[in-house]
Amino acid sequence: MLRTIIWFIYFFLYLIYSIPSLIKANRLLKQGQMEAHEQHVTKITSNWAKSLLRLAGVRVHVRGGENIPSDACLIVSNHQGNFDIPILMGYLQRKISFISKKEVKKLPIINRWMEHMSCIFIDRKNRRQSIKAILDGVNKLEQGHHVMIFPEGTRSKGNKIGDFKQGSFKLATRSKTAILPVTINGSYLAMEANKNIIRPADVTLTISKPIRIHLEEDVSEQELAKIVQQEISTNLHVEEHKVSV
Repeated sequence: MLRTIIWFIYFFLYLIYSIPSLIKANRLLKQGQMEAHEQHVTKITSNWAKSLLRLAGVRVHVRGGENIPSDACLIVSNHQGNFDIPILMGYLQRKISFISKKEVKKLPIINRWMEHMSCIFIDRKNRRQSIKAILDGVNKLEQGHHVMIFPEGTRSKGNKIGDFKQGSFKLATRSKTAILPVTINGSYLAMEANKNIIRPADVTLTISKPIRIHLEEDVSEQELAKIVQQEISTNLHVEEHKVSV
């Protein structure tokens, strides 16, 4: 319990501490220094994410880091728990535009950093707004951004994978960009498995080779969702097997 209390205090204090860096990000953006802006935002958010993981006692083991392409791609991951986003922010080493639920936009300071990360907010209950979010994501990919989505739509809070929503893959088919499957294994052990009490955990982040089949063949979003889900599911089960041996 003490670790959890300290973690949340640190979480909010760091947000306040980051305000001068946020002001700098605003200035760089207004001055049109886009490269400096991206480097600054990526450094601050990545360092914050890693510090949150260290304080929580979450140890991340990365496999396949060499598979991350330098050009724009749609990053697709399973979603086990609340620590997934800090893990991806801290260890993919890229500026990532997350597609997030609209409620996050109400969080002060966090929402400003997310805007600097070019994140997209989506209201899943509003079909028109959901379509707009997809189009915004396609635009980000075409501009060269890495866009991140959890196609399950919610946390599994365990080691199971929910069905991937095929609509998520319109981002890749319409922008004609590769898909980078990412498998997170064990993040739920840091919080969700303990009734939201933070405890140390070992997490494996497996980065697969980019999938480009939809760029070479006529593949539907439904088929693409199954292909990517199978890739992530296979990596998850392989890792579980290694742990249990």
